[in-house]
Amino acid sequence: MRLRENAHTAGLPYPSDAELSRRLTLAKQTPERAWLGEVSAVVLQQSLADLHRAYRNYFRAVAEVKAARALGEKAKLEVRKPKVKSKRHDQAIRVTRAGRFHVLPSGRLRLPKIGDVRVRWSRPLPSEPSSVTVTLDGAGRYHASFVVEVHRQPLPRAGREVGVDLGLTAFAALSTGEKIANPRWLRQREKALRRSQRAMSRKHKGSKNREKARRRLASQHVRVADARRDFHQQLSTRLIRDNQAVYLEALNPVALGRSKLAKSVKDAGWGQFTAMLAEKADRYGRTLVKVDRWYPSSQLCSACGGQTGPKGSEGLNVRTWTCPTCNATHDRDVNAANNILAEGRSVAACGGSVRPGATLAVPGEAGTTLAGAA
Repeated sequence: MRLRENAHTAGLPYPSDAELSRRLTLAKQTPERAWLGEVSAVVLQQSLADLHRAYRNYFRAVAEVKAARALGEKAKLEVRKPKVKSKRHDQAIRVTRAGRFHVLPSGRLRLPKIGDVRVRWSRPLPSEPSSVTVTLDGAGRYHASFVVEVHRQPLPRAGREVGVDLGLTAFAALSTGEKIANPRWLRQREKALRRSQRAMSRKHKGSKNREKARRRLASQHVRVADARRDFHQQLSTRLIRDNQAVYLEALNPVALGRSKLAKSVKDAGWGQFTAMLAEKADRYGRTLVKVDRWYPSSQLCSACGGQTGPKGSEGLNVRTWTCPTCNATHDRDVNAANNILAEGRSVAACGGSVRPGATLAVPGEAGTTLAGAA
């Protein structure tokens, strides 16, 4: 990557993949880079392939943005330029079939130049893997993830559909009236995290005690992430298993993560949860429909359709309200879930909302008065 950045700064053509591979081979023969020879050559080639893919995606995105702006359209660059990966983040290697890794009958994983590794399997592999990625997280745990071919497994047809309103007071409110509590994983462990953070800050930088304290702090964060992921897995599986169609809002967690509720929004993990729903709906033959994020689901009365609910930032504190038109009393979250269900059905059926919009009254209609009407 440094070679390509230097070439770009000097105005020279980017070194090709073959040139980078040649230089990498020469680097392994020097005393300073001899440690590169301790790993399989396939691992190093995969890192070059990842770098090539990252630059290709970046330059394609830049070209698309330039073309859109030339036509007078608004466009934003969504793909970031590749940068050097920090050693503080998760470290990973990937081995393909060319690297000759094997899953042994004993359940061990044989990796080139490493040997046989004991594995605690979370599930059996559904087919022969084409590659394996071994990741080291901040807590010192190694994870092996495999690329396998998975066929769709349609579930028996369910006779129910459900609307889901995601929130912070309750993680999810369903159109059935059920409300799933928000466990607030990070909030639960804040006290322990603060204690671990203070303990680490008191240790000398570079000392073994500081590394031990860092591992303890990382383990605390890992427990939070694992608990959140397990909750998302179980809830998404239940919703997909019990319902033929699931409707929810197309939220923007990235934008919400910049608001004053950022900590709570990121603790809820809506992006991870909706991604799990989409993956499982595709695998098990269910329907997942996302309603426009600007749809006023919390302001509409699910009984009469009038937009009479609480509005603005002050309305966020109103949990129960009564419609002045039909006198129906609503729980804010359940009412929103019912509206999402109705809107999602119309989107699935017609590709857009079928609710009638506001129109002018017909001139001469009884009870109407129009300026200029006879």
